[in-house]
Parts: sequence; structure tokens; C-alpha cells
Amino acid sequence: MRSPLTALHVVQPGDGGVARVVTDVIAAQLDLGMRVAVACPPGTPLALAAGARGAEVHPWRAGREPGPRLVAESRRVAALVDLVRPDLVHAHSAKAGLAARIAVRGRIPTVYQPHAWSFEAVDGVTGALARRWERWAARWTDRVVCVSEAERRRGEHAGVRAPWSVIHNGVDARRFTAGPGRAAARAALGLPPTAPLVVCVGRLCRQKGQDVLLDAWPSVLARVPDARLVLVGDGPEAEALRTAAAGLCVPAAVPSTGLAPAAGLAPGTGPGPRAAAGPRTEPGPGPGPRTAAAAGTATASRTAAAPCGAADRAVTFAGAVTDTAPWYRAADLVVQPSRWEGMALAPLEAMAGGRPVLLTDVDGARESLPPGQEAHCLVRPDDPAALADALTALLRRPVLREALGRRAQQHVLRRFDVRRANAALADVYREVTAAPRHRHELGEPISQ
Repeated sequence: MRSPLTALHVVQPGDGGVARVVTDVIAAQLDLGMRVAVACPPGTPLALAAGARGAEVHPWRAGREPGPRLVAESRRVAALVDLVRPDLVHAHSAKAGLAARIAVRGRIPTVYQPHAWSFEAVDGVTGALARRWERWAARWTDRVVCVSEAERRRGEHAGVRAPWSVIHNGVDARRFTAGPGRAAARAALGLPPTAPLVVCVGRLCRQKGQDVLLDAWPSVLARVPDARLVLVGDGPEAEALRTAAAGLCVPAAVPSTGLAPAAGLAPGTGPGPRAAAGPRTEPGPGPGPRTAAAAGTATASRTAAAPCGAADRAVTFAGAVTDTAPWYRAADLVVQPSRWEGMALAPLEAMAGGRPVLLTDVDGARESLPPGQEAHCLVRPDDPAALADALTALLRRPVLREALGRRAQQHVLRRFDVRRANAALADVYREVTAAPRHRHELGEPISQ
């Protein structure tokens, strides 16, 4: 009788959307009878979830960025490969892809899943080095799995030459379609029952663009004074963002709606807008151009203002949560203002729960939206004025929001079921483990 396939997942980061995707993959593979081992930073949500589901969890104390510890981190992966003796290695995200492919060098089947390319995060010399590495490492990669066609095209344009598979992220819709309605969710979370509520779920970091969202928020408040914003997540920018948002208050003319932090919530402060380089005209989705000087004026007054009281805060920080579903249920609108992505998971989760989403036009965004929603639900990245206009337009049109949310839910249930994604990945595993092995000779990096 043939022994079950053994997969070693090498993962960094151990939190956020990548961790949720890998957790779903692990659960599906265990259900298939596979032996699954996971190397990830200890104590992270992924380590805890993988262990709870019955996977073998091995501590891999790797940082997010390349650095002097890379050699030791790669040696640890090599030692784990010798210990686990997997049939294939699946590396998730750039850092794990770097360390794992240095360690394995094509000796056993290797699947690499970028979850957004590393060279999108950096410019100049560092970006050029990241592209050069991805081209070089393709020779040690049996399959590159991208989560969107846009991500695949970006890799090809950068000169990465490898066998590709595109497997869209999937969600377990049952987690988001069941549960209490909006009013009950808000009551349980201590959120105002009637205020227009925007929710943003994601790691608090430059990639996810919460600073851009808070750049836009004064303009939203000027037009929708009772609007509230909740940022769900934690990350390296959390403290700076909280400090900068301390002056974002509900206008005095608007009665308090009783916004009170739920159990465990951080004080409601959030990211502040970046300093404007000078007046500039920003075309937005509404009629006519907008001038960023107005946003700069709001920025100056908000930054100089004293922190507002808890009941008057327009922005609340929920911190890291184990279950995002209640926050989507509470929302009128979910926003993802990312600077780059492969295909963000949070919008799929929100749409599975019947909530409309507003996204920036980064990789995977157009593929995740239902056809025809781009005019309402897609804006340029890193553009606070356009984001503010689109937020305002959607907050002012509740009937449109409900229609967008219903169609989005049908779209996700039809196209982004996690079971379909996991079945496609199982096919990739069968293909790469059945293919004959080829030694990859060292040479010049693959040219662009």
C-alpha cells in the first residue's frame, strides 16, 4: 500500500491573510489523509491553528526580511527537510521562498507561492535585487502558484521563467454566511447601532495602506459627519497610526452615537494623513477633479487638534482578532486600500458575508470583484482624494450598497469556494511529485 504524501509547508509570516490561507490548505490536506508538517515562527496564529488541526509544527524563527540570519534560517529549513523527509516542499511568501529554495535547491519537488511579489514592496537597488533573485530561484522551483492572473503576469513581466499555476484564493463561505445580522453584531461588539460604518481588516503596515485611508477620512467626515471607521488588525505601524488619528473626532454638531470600545479593543485612535508635498489636482470618480490642498488643510487641523474623547472618536482600533466574521457583519462597507497584493483575502471574506467592498486597483482586485462593479468599488492605489470620493458615494447610497453586497456574495459563493482552491492545489502536488527530477545547473540569472 502506498504511503500518504508528505508536505512540508515553510511559512513566513505566521499571521494575517497568508496564515489563514495556509490554515485552510493544511485542514484540507489532513482531511485527504496526507502527512502535513509546518515550519513557521512559533507562537503565531498559524502555529497554533496548525497544531490544533493535527499538523506537525516545527518552530522556524525567521524574520520577515532578508538579513544576516538568512544563512542560519536556510540551514534550519535544510535540517527540517532531513527530519521530515517530505515528498515536496511548499514555500509561502518571499522570505520563506528565499530560505527554502536556498536550502533545497531542487533536490525535491518545490512549490513556491509568493502571495504578492517581494519586488513590489521595494524600489531602486533593493527592488532590482529582488527581481534578480526571483529570476534566479525559478530554476529551483517546480511550480510557481499565483493567486491571480495579474500576479502571474507581473512575475512574467519581471522575467521569472517557471511553470505556473493560478489558483485564486478561496474562502469557507459557511463562516461568513451564518451568524447574527448587522444590528446584533454591532451590539455584541459595542459599535453604534445606526452610524454608517466602514471596516478595514488587515495587518497595520505600509502594504495595506491604512495611512491612505486615514488621509481620506477627514474628507469623508466633512460630507458624512456621522461615519465611523474601524481598523481590525495589528502590525508595525499600529502605534504611529494610533497617535496620528488621536484628533480624528466626530464633528461637534453630530450627536454621539454611543461608540464604545468592545472588550479587548484598543483606544480608538488611528493613522494620520501624510504631509502634502503641495497643492495637486486629483481626479476622482465623482464629477470633476478634486484638489488635494483641501485634504491638506484637514490634515493640519486634525494633527494639531487635541485627542477627542472615547465617545467622539471617528476611528476605532479593534486590534488583532481571532475571528473577523463579526466585524464584517457589523459593517456597511468594507475597504481594502492596499498598495500591492496578489489577491487579498479580506475582500473575499467580506463579500462572502454579503458586504460590498471598496478596493484599490492592485493585483487580484479586478479578478475578485463581480463583473460591472469596478465603477463603484475600485479606485487608484495611494490616492486619498479618490478613495474619499468613492467612500462618500457608497456611504450615501444604502440601496446601492445592499445590491452590491448581494451580488458580491453570489459571486464569491460561485467562484471562490475554498474547496475548489484546495482541490486545484492537490492537482498541482500530484503533478510535481509525479514528474521526473531534473538537476538545475547553476548559471547566469534568467534574463528578463
